[in-house]
Amino acid sequence: MRSIKFLKFTIVYSFLISFAIHAEEKKPMNVLFLAIDDLNTWVLSEPHRYGGKVIAPNLRKLADEGVLFKRNYCASPKCSPSRTSVISGVAPWVSGVYQNSQTPNNSSVLQKAVEIRKHFQNNGYYTVSSGKIGHGWKTDFKADAPSSGRGTRDPYPPNGPLSPTGKGEQDWGLIHIPESDMNDTKHAVFAIRELSKKHDKPFFIACGMFAPHMPWYVPQNYLDMYPLDSIVKPPIKEGDLDDMPERGKALALDRTNVYRDAVAKGVYKNALQGYLASTTYVDTQMGRVLDALAASPYKDNTIVILWSDHGFHLGEKFHWQKGTMWEEGTHSLLSIKVPGMTKPKQICNQIVSLLDIYPTLNELCELPNPPQELSGKSLIPLLKDVKHPWDNAAITGYTFQKPNLDETDVFLSVRTPDFRYINYGDGTEELYNKTTDPNEYNNLASNPEYKEQIEKHRALLPKPVKPTPMKIRNKKDGDKKSKKDKKN
Repeated sequence: MRSIKFLKFTIVYSFLISFAIHAEEKKPMNVLFLAIDDLNTWVLSEPHRYGGKVIAPNLRKLADEGVLFKRNYCASPKCSPSRTSVISGVAPWVSGVYQNSQTPNNSSVLQKAVEIRKHFQNNGYYTVSSGKIGHGWKTDFKADAPSSGRGTRDPYPPNGPLSPTGKGEQDWGLIHIPESDMNDTKHAVFAIRELSKKHDKPFFIACGMFAPHMPWYVPQNYLDMYPLDSIVKPPIKEGDLDDMPERGKALALDRTNVYRDAVAKGVYKNALQGYLASTTYVDTQMGRVLDALAASPYKDNTIVILWSDHGFHLGEKFHWQKGTMWEEGTHSLLSIKVPGMTKPKQICNQIVSLLDIYPTLNELCELPNPPQELSGKSLIPLLKDVKHPWDNAAITGYTFQKPNLDETDVFLSVRTPDFRYINYGDGTEELYNKTTDPNEYNNLASNPEYKEQIEKHRALLPKPVKPTPMKIRNKKDGDKKSKKDKKN
C-alpha cells in the first residue's frame, strides 16, 4: 500500500514539476521597440554609398546579436506617413496617407485601425512609450506610465544659427546644453528606468530617438570623433538628373539649395560631420538602453526590434534630407533579436518592408489580429532562416506636398533584388539595374532591352487610393499647427 501511495505521489510530483517547467518555457515575450528618426543606412558600410567611418558600435552589436535585414525599405519616405504605416500596419496606398502635410485621421481606414501600442495594451501588456514613435496620427493610446516627453528638437542655441548656411532646422554645430539635458538622453533614461522595474505583466516599451533629425546640435566629444580630414564625400555625379522625368527632377531638387549652399561656402564636410556626430550620439543612447536590458532579468524573454523610419540624402542626386523614391530615400535600418529563435550574426538579404513589423510582433507574441487588415507579412520565417524563400518586392508610396491631389499624383517605387522601378502616376517612369548600377545613375525606362522588366515591375504596383485631404487649419476650431509641428 505504501509503495502505491509513493508511486502516486511521485507521478503527481513529476507532473507538477513538468507543468512548472513548461509554464516557465511559455513565459510571454516582452517587446523593446526602438525607433530612430532620419537615420540612413551608411552604418551598413556599403563602399559604393559612403566610404568613410560611421561610429555606431551599439547598433552593430545589436545587429550581430540577431538578424540584420540589410535590404529593408520604408512604405513612405517621410516621417508621418512612414511612422503611421508602421504603427498601424496599413500601407499608404491603402490608407491614403503619403505625406507629412496630410491628416492621418481623415483616413477612413485608419479610423477603424488599432495602433500597435494600443493593440498590445488591449491584450494585457504593460505599455509605455517615450520619444518619437508616431507622427501626426492621433489615436486613443494612453501609456501606462508618464513618459519623458514626445520626440522633438533640443532647445535652439542662443547664438544660432551656428553654421554659415544655417536657417531654421537646417543647421549644425556644438550644442549649448549638457548631454544629460538633451531630449534623447532623457528618453534613454526613461527606457532604462522602465527596464529596471519589476514587471508582473509582459511589457511593451517603446523608445524613439529624434536624432539624427535636423538640426544637428551635438556635444563636442561626438564632433571630435569625425575630424574633417577623415570625412569622405558621398558619390555625386554631375548630370545625374538628365535622364529623369520632370517629377523625379522635382523631388531631387527639393531642398537642393541646402546642399549647394554648403558646397559653395566650403562647409559641406562640416554638415556631414554634424550628421555623423548626431548618429554616434543616438547610437550611444541606444547602447545605454540595450545595456540596461542585458543587465535585467528580462533579457531572455524580450524581443528587441530597432528601425529607422526612412532613408536620408546628404547630397546624393543633389538632394538634401528625405522625400525621394530612390535608394537613399527609401532604404532604412531594421534589426530584430528574438531570444530562443534568432541566431547571432545573421544577415538577411531578402527584400523586406517596415510594414512587416506589426504582423511580425503580433505573431511572435501570439496575439489575436487587430481589426484592420495588415499590409505586411510576418518575418518569422526569415528570423528562423535568413535564406528562406521570399516574395522579394518592397513598395514605397509618396506624393506632392500640395492640396487637391488624386490617384495620378501618387508616386510608387518597387524594389526587387536586381531592380528599382519608379512610376510617377502620370505615365513617366524610371528603372535602374541595381546589380550593375547600385547608385541609380542610369535610367533604363526608355531602353527597349528592358521592356520585359518594366512590364514585370508595373504588374507589382498596387492600385493606390486617392491621397487624403491636406491638413485643415482653422483658428476657430483650435486646429492651427504650431511652428514646432510644422518643422517635424
